Amino acid sequence: MNFLVLGLSHRNSPVELRERFAFDATAAARALGQLKEQGMATEGVIVSTCNRVELYVASALPAQEASAQLRDFLLRNRGITQPLAGELFVRPQQAGVEHLFRVAAGLDSLVLGETEILGQLKQAYAAALVAGHTGRVLNKAFQTAFNVAKQIRSETGIQRGQTSVASVAVELAESVFGSLAERDVMVVGAGETSEKTARALLSRGARSLIVSNRSFERAVTLAREFGGKAIRLDDWEREFSTLDIVISSTSAPHYILDRPKLERLLQRRPPRPLLLIDIAVPRDIDPAVKAIEGVFLANMDDLQTVAANHVQARQAELAQCERRVGERARSLWAGLTPPGTRFILRSN
Repeated sequence: MNFLVLGLSHRNSPVELRERFAFDATAAARALGQLKEQGMATEGVIVSTCNRVELYVASALPAQEASAQLRDFLLRNRGITQPLAGELFVRPQQAGVEHLFRVAAGLDSLVLGETEILGQLKQAYAAALVAGHTGRVLNKAFQTAFNVAKQIRSETGIQRGQTSVASVAVELAESVFGSLAERDVMVVGAGETSEKTARALLSRGARSLIVSNRSFERAVTLAREFGGKAIRLDDWEREFSTLDIVISSTSAPHYILDRPKLERLLQRRPPRPLLLIDIAVPRDIDPAVKAIEGVFLANMDDLQTVAANHVQARQAELAQCERRVGERARSLWAGLTPPGTRFILRSN
């Protein structure tokens, strides 16, 4: 049985490509079923987040054949016809296990040491498990990955400093305005990232917070927790004239704010800077709004520059984490591989 990881991430693919590969829960479940029906995988998990889309599979096919078929399947499934260079990567066998462990521990994240990815991995694994798409190999691999992530969090200092996309987004806001005091903020989308963003904004002195979400009950819960105001998703444009910062992280498959709409909204708003932070993939905000005077737009790729400033301070911790990942991956792979098994494969 071969273990492979195939996908793309913020490390080698821009957001405009990652969003074209993104899966929602329904599409992921359908794709896993197709992988098994077509004989490419006996087990599978699809992880699709703002920074990565990755297929984790156990396959009875030879490693090179499985890699080629999985790559073709992913391109067809997502409707990608353009030629790709090095955007898609393959991590086979023990290298794939190491990659999974690094992802779980936040070592492969845009923000080194962030914890959101662990929750996203658990959700993706749980969905595949419930649907019957996992078995001995992936169950052992993912459960061990969660244990490795816990060990690294508790035994190293990798999470010191800014360790979430939300905190980096807030830091970017401060770089634009100098201070968040007297700034009025709206968070569109009330998921985990939005909640952490709201908490960070208020801790840095934001004057008011509005929460808008498709589930109004969820928006009310989050707004009540932080002393803010909840509005329905269809009503967020009515509040636009008062806002200085909009942070959007919905799961909408299309732009919720494009240039024509923003230009109309700005006519009701006094002329002053507006910061839009788009932490959704697929993106919520049309990049064409950058051309409007006084509008600042940052997406996930822009946040990577801010996040890079925090990496140097944790390099010593990173080396320690990498050693632990390597040790645990070798141990797990030895347990999954029958004695005397030989593999001929390449990793790219």
